[in-house]
Amino acid sequence: MSALMEVDNLQVAFGKGTDAVQVVNGVSFSLAKGQVLGILGESGSGKSVMMRALMGLLPKHAQTSGSVRLDGQEIVGMAPRALRKLRGSSISMIFQEPMTAFDPVFTVGRQIIETIRRHEGVSHRDASRRALELMELVSIPSARSRLDNYPHEMSGGMRQRAMIALALACRPKVLLADEPTTALDVTVQIQILLLLRRIQAEMDMSIVFVTHDIGVAVEVSDHIGVMYAGRFIEKAPVQTLIDAHCHPYTQGLLASTVHGQRKGTPLQTIPGAPPNLAHMPPGCAFAPRCQYVQPDLCLQAQPAPRHLDADHSVRCVRVERIQSAGHVPGIDLARQPLALTV
Repeated sequence: MSALMEVDNLQVAFGKGTDAVQVVNGVSFSLAKGQVLGILGESGSGKSVMMRALMGLLPKHAQTSGSVRLDGQEIVGMAPRALRKLRGSSISMIFQEPMTAFDPVFTVGRQIIETIRRHEGVSHRDASRRALELMELVSIPSARSRLDNYPHEMSGGMRQRAMIALALACRPKVLLADEPTTALDVTVQIQILLLLRRIQAEMDMSIVFVTHDIGVAVEVSDHIGVMYAGRFIEKAPVQTLIDAHCHPYTQGLLASTVHGQRKGTPLQTIPGAPPNLAHMPPGCAFAPRCQYVQPDLCLQAQPAPRHLDADHSVRCVRVERIQSAGHVPGIDLARQPLALTV
């Protein structure tokens, strides 16, 4: 299957010279048409910076290298005018907090209409009709009257649905979703996930979905990339990651859940904290927190990706030994269909 988006050795740094902080460290992946790639990791792992790099939305002082090709077009280094034409039409983004992503001084409807007219060159009447269809598509009640609402007049869940409508306005080939359910309550989270999954299937759209919630990643994704300190430390299809994960960090993430645990059972945690990207530890970035660390191996150099099969890669020097330990006892995150009807 040919790739719609190909990312090769993407790197992002802030600062200059010896003061430069490497935030994204050689991320590579490919995304096929209709595929959903979940990006899983703790806060500070570089997920949001990577997403903005895919859109060409980083500030001028950011140093970006590597390659991001969307349908054959190179995004890294693309002229600003060409980028503006690409954004919204071929690639679009659902931001983490819609209250700050929408302009507070214009109505939601006006912002969606403006986007459609800018990229598709249609009349105001046609754009208005399309905006209404989008609001109805994302299941906003009283959609026609909501077009005249300002962002602050909507609830958090409704703003997030409006943000999805805005992102879908020009039928993008790739949708980037940066933790779109983080600030919402559990019931609304499920509704948004169901909505995204339905729209993705109807439009045969590719999605890169960033989250720090394991359950969300498993529910929406075809493949998952686990990110730590700016790089993927494990990538695999969802079921492979659940059944045959090998990296100690992935093992820790899967164990740090209440799903399937008995009441009163202490929650397993990963000791320590993510590294300071300005002062990275020697060798493997996860070594200071790893229960399997071997100083003579783990502290010498950053492990290279080891391919267990065509779709499963891991950055760990002890892959074979950890793999033989098998599945984490008591954890069952097999994908379960969401039964809630919205």
